[in-house]
Amino acid sequence: MNKKPNIIIIMTDDQGYADLSCMGSPYFVSPNIDALASGGARFTCMYSGSPVCSPSRASLLTGRYPGNAGVRSILKGHRRASGLMNDTPTIATALKKIGYDTAHIGKWHLGVKPECRPGVNGFDYSYGFMSGCIDYYSHVFYWEMGEGENPVHDLWENDKEIYENGEYFTDLISEKAVSYIREKSSGDKPFMLYLGYNAPHYPMHAPKKYTDRFAHLPWDRMIMAAMISAVDDGIGMITDELKRQGIFEDTVIYFQSDNGPSRESRNFMDGKKDPYYGGSTGIFKGHKYSLFEGGIRVPGIISYPSKIMPAQIIDTPLMAADIFPTLLNICGCSCEEYELDGKDFMPALNGGAQQIHDSIFWEMDLQTAVRSGDYKLVLNGRTVEGGMSVAPVFLSNLKDDPSESVNLVDTLPELANSLTAQAEDWREQLEQTWEEKFAHRYTLV
Repeated sequence: MNKKPNIIIIMTDDQGYADLSCMGSPYFVSPNIDALASGGARFTCMYSGSPVCSPSRASLLTGRYPGNAGVRSILKGHRRASGLMNDTPTIATALKKIGYDTAHIGKWHLGVKPECRPGVNGFDYSYGFMSGCIDYYSHVFYWEMGEGENPVHDLWENDKEIYENGEYFTDLISEKAVSYIREKSSGDKPFMLYLGYNAPHYPMHAPKKYTDRFAHLPWDRMIMAAMISAVDDGIGMITDELKRQGIFEDTVIYFQSDNGPSRESRNFMDGKKDPYYGGSTGIFKGHKYSLFEGGIRVPGIISYPSKIMPAQIIDTPLMAADIFPTLLNICGCSCEEYELDGKDFMPALNGGAQQIHDSIFWEMDLQTAVRSGDYKLVLNGRTVEGGMSVAPVFLSNLKDDPSESVNLVDTLPELANSLTAQAEDWREQLEQTWEEKFAHRYTLV
């Protein structure tokens, strides 16, 4: 029997749709990520499960909409913070059951208290931080000081607190990933590595060796480009190690961002309150937190040289929750025992099916959205966190108007009413599930 493929899932943090050279950026340089795209498939219509960090990660790992996984919003960073629990299986849980070694390296952000950490959720090995963001050099979480929480050091290896003071975190986790691959490649078991880069999430930190590459850019774009370049170098180290070990051809590598770019003024670190423009959504409307395309459409790439033809561009609408069933089916395993919202997207590759989902849904606070075919409807849509609603109902044809610039509610009232009912029905069912299964977890004692 052939050995099952090794699997590497890579997720970046607050990276805009257009912030890779293979996604059209004229400013950023990402040759190693570009090589994965040219050697496999690049998704031009990949959606995150949410426009913010924690829910999007929960959706990727569980194959469910965030509300059905028990994580609907950005989770707190203090050590009492709840989140994902093992009554919702992860892809790591599923792969471990069929003989995989499993590892998490990097950002977790799915709960800090012991019953929410990686080791309880299917990962044999874990190295990284549990909160939403850390200083790249001290590895300290500062961002709830205004809520009365003290800063806290946040770097762990298998639930043991460790210290790597002064080491740039992006480089640390890339090196740790290479070491893990080197160790596991000689074993009898396949491995699954979930690599959560926190770049380019604030604080905007990058060593001089990366910023020098982009000294010609304005400060905000220079730092963003440098942070992504550090990630790209790390991915190059990883692919080089896979090739050195002779396992690159039979390793599945999936890459995506967790959500659209942040506009939070804290990104600048200059004491001012003006919005940050370091990340780019390209032609798309909205940013992190928004259910318009800029908040949820993300760069997505899959590489599996022995099975996936190179240089494919896939326009089929897909979502991060599809990764769970896709990977299980690649491994020749059934998904029947798992409650999943995602679907296997392999039929869309190698010249296959053009439609995987009838509809895809999202929710964020008062916003709800649905995409069905070429049409997308957003209820109470915001372009940025804290902004005013653009319209109670906004309907667009993404094929003709990918920028969501024209509201078709009055032009297509029957379709608007039908999609509104569909979105509201989905949201009502999700709210019921949340109250019955998950809401009690987030009451601090």
